[in-house]
Parts: sequence; structure tokens; C-alpha cells
Amino acid sequence: MMIEGYTLPKIAEELKIHISTCFYWRHKILFALHSLGFEGLKGIVESDETFFKESFKGRKVEGRDPKERGGRDPKRGISSLKIAVVVAQDRNGQVVVRKAGRGRVRAEEIDAVIGEYIDPSALLCTDTATNYKKIALVKGLKHETINVSKEGYVKKGIYHVQHVNSFHKRLGDWMDRFQGVATKYLDNY
Repeated sequence: MMIEGYTLPKIAEELKIHISTCFYWRHKILFALHSLGFEGLKGIVESDETFFKESFKGRKVEGRDPKERGGRDPKRGISSLKIAVVVAQDRNGQVVVRKAGRGRVRAEEIDAVIGEYIDPSALLCTDTATNYKKIALVKGLKHETINVSKEGYVKKGIYHVQHVNSFHKRLGDWMDRFQGVATKYLDNY
């Protein structure tokens, strides 16, 4: 039921349990899934970040009016109001997805998210963001940057970030099913 994206009330009704029990079970299951069958990122590894609006869903925050669903942030583009989620995916389908911080991500934040998962012999494929150049240098990784405006989407016939950008789209569609996820639970999804 969870994979199909059913809402908590529908799952609670199907399983004949209270909605709060359903909520806590969902997060226990999602947390447990993080540790299953992960081998690390090898070969060509694509990485980029995507952004979600910060959410305090279900909590009252002092000094802040509640946001309306679907409302716009007061600042356009990347700002401290957005939560950065770093996605790294190799060509074997292994994926690491974790929130990294607010606004533009620094190299240290990216390293904290994906650094331990990337094999030292991997080749890192990214856009031209300088924070990834620093990661590659510190980790001793081979690094290919893709400048879409100059080189197109594919460089040398093999280097691109299309898999990770496709993952961003699917992740956004997946998150939309839940009508907003509290930032503190973002890593579980």
C-alpha cells in the first residue's frame, strides 16, 4: 500500500489501525529500508541536488504564520527557505538521496551526504557547480563536468547527468502524492 502512495487514512482503514500507529509504522519501515542491500556507488556516478520547500507540517512554529498548501515562498530561486536534497546515482542503479542543508549546498555538506558511499575508483559526473569540483579533488575522484549550454546534454558520448535529473523528476512526483512531507522526515521518503 505504501509503494502505491496510499494516504495514511486509507492505509489505516485497510489495516484497521489508528492513523497515528500507521504514521509511526510507515516511518519505521522507511527507516529500516535505508539499510537494506546497499553496496555503494561505483563506476560512473552522477550527482546533483534538488530542492524542496521547508515544511513544519503538523507543528506550530513560533513567530511564523502557517503556510498554505501550494503557496509560494517569498524568495524566488534557491534560498535559505529551500531544503537541498543531494542525489547521487551510479549507472548500476544504486542511489543515495539525503537532505544536505538549506539553500546552496557547500562541498562539506555534499561530502557528509555522499562521501562515504562513493568508491575511490568512481568517476563523478556533475554539472559545473564548483562545490562538486572540490569534493572530487578532496576525495581524489576523476571528475567530468557537463555544461549543458556549451556542450549539450551528453559529453564525449557517455558523460551526462540525465539519470539523476530523471530521478529528481520521479522524486518530486512521488513527494507530491503525500501532499507535503515535514522536513524532519524528508530522508525517510
